[in-house]
Amino acid sequence: MKITRVETFAVPPRWLFCRIETDEGHIGWGEPVVEGRSATVRAAVQELAEQYLIGADPLRIESLWQQMTKAGFYRGGPVLSSAVAGIDQALWDIAGKHFGAPVHQLLGGAVRERVRAYTWVGGDEPSELREQIGKHVEAGFTAVKMNASGRMSRLATTSEIDGVLERAAIARDVLGPDRDFALDCHGRFTAANARKVLPRLAELNPLFVEEPVVPEYPHLLADVVAASPVPIALGERLYSRAEMLPALQAGVAVLQPDLSHAGGISEVRRIAALAEAFDVPVAPHCPLGPLALAASLQVAFCTQNFLIQEQSIGIHYNVGAELLDYVADPEPFRFHDGYLLRTDRPGLGVDIDEKAVREADGFDSWHNPVWLHEDGSFAEW
Repeated sequence: MKITRVETFAVPPRWLFCRIETDEGHIGWGEPVVEGRSATVRAAVQELAEQYLIGADPLRIESLWQQMTKAGFYRGGPVLSSAVAGIDQALWDIAGKHFGAPVHQLLGGAVRERVRAYTWVGGDEPSELREQIGKHVEAGFTAVKMNASGRMSRLATTSEIDGVLERAAIARDVLGPDRDFALDCHGRFTAANARKVLPRLAELNPLFVEEPVVPEYPHLLADVVAASPVPIALGERLYSRAEMLPALQAGVAVLQPDLSHAGGISEVRRIAALAEAFDVPVAPHCPLGPLALAASLQVAFCTQNFLIQEQSIGIHYNVGAELLDYVADPEPFRFHDGYLLRTDRPGLGVDIDEKAVREADGFDSWHNPVWLHEDGSFAEW
């Protein structure tokens, strides 16, 4: 079997899909994207296809992964790692269809029958939280995630700190003692702000607090972890085992690799195995489309130290299109009391509506906001 064609499709709201075709008729789909940089990743996928994929055996997944990540001499980074990730997903999809088995079966078989998922409730405006969380509880979800804050000063004001605590208190009040909430700091805290705020969250018992400081400061992470009585999570902006290792050594409680950023199924499985050696669970990052979620679920079904799955159905970023708009059968993404059920569908387990994807191709206008402090200097979004 040989790869004969590699195509990419930029579709709303902010996703990039990859389609790999073989001479035996098997077609694999993946999702290689950096949000806001889809055109750049699209060019990288095309370059990798021309150099390593066309004419190659798609079942030699590990060999192709090694070539794509290392043969170019300059390695890593979000663009290359995300391009490889989507291609890797598509290759596993082909392998599953070739062997008539779901990817999780090819990776050793299932360790669970269902995957717990959480849903987003925004959080930029605390006044909206109570109603938003209540709707998700009514829908059967047992966990939500929200932004911990809006823009934060370099040294937080009393009002800014109170805003973080107010969000958490509202969530705990609505959810009660048997459901969970997580707070995403989005790297908006400085290390000093993190050390000030995190201890005050302890009595509200968040499931985890995500990315309190930006990932390019790993040397600060151990001190932040030591100051925090609540679990610290991060990993969406780390792209390999090597980049995850310092976070694990610093004592993070939850690792969040992204199946569309961190080298795909192949690398995230290795990241999860590394995390297991530190007694750390993984909660894959996934505010993306159906292929990223399908790949995440395949890993979750066969990974012992999996914790909970992020997913983007109804997320506030989805303007102009939704995850289910591009699938022919929504059943694999149907929630059952906040869980997604294991299926034995081959490959990634999702049927893409190719006509809808081709009609939507050409969208490339999403970019994250640029925030400024009151003095006009850059602020973390």
